[in-house]
Amino acid sequence: MTEKEMLNRVADSIIGSAIEVHRALGPGLLESAYEKCLAFELTERGLKIEQQKPLPVVYRDVKLDCGYRLDMLIEEVVIVELKVVDSLAPIHKAQLLSYLRLSGCKVGLLINFNVKILKDGVVRVVNNFPDSTHISP
Repeated sequence: MTEKEMLNRVADSIIGSAIEVHRALGPGLLESAYEKCLAFELTERGLKIEQQKPLPVVYRDVKLDCGYRLDMLIEEVVIVELKVVDSLAPIHKAQLLSYLRLSGCKVGLLINFNVKILKDGVVRVVNNFPDSTHISP
């Protein structure tokens, strides 16, 4: 399996899990509730998850703890940033792209659970993705 196929497979599994959580709970809960339920669902699917993982900033070859935390890191390759907002703003995508750059990860999913249909709240963001040089919508 190529790196691209593996990244797509993990991302698809995360999106499927998020859809299951959203179908069961609907919109209107706290972000922390969705995070716990999504973590449970992903674990049930056999994926490795890290929640609230510290993300240092490397400045002049020194790792500095600046308080950044990844909501979720899945299989050590995909970052998931969860939101419960009226609508995703450009700053949310910029935040995820910064996390991708700082971590060296290539794929991130921005998931807003405060929507009627979850597919309307999912945005995939890439950084140096195989065969790609852009941020996907």
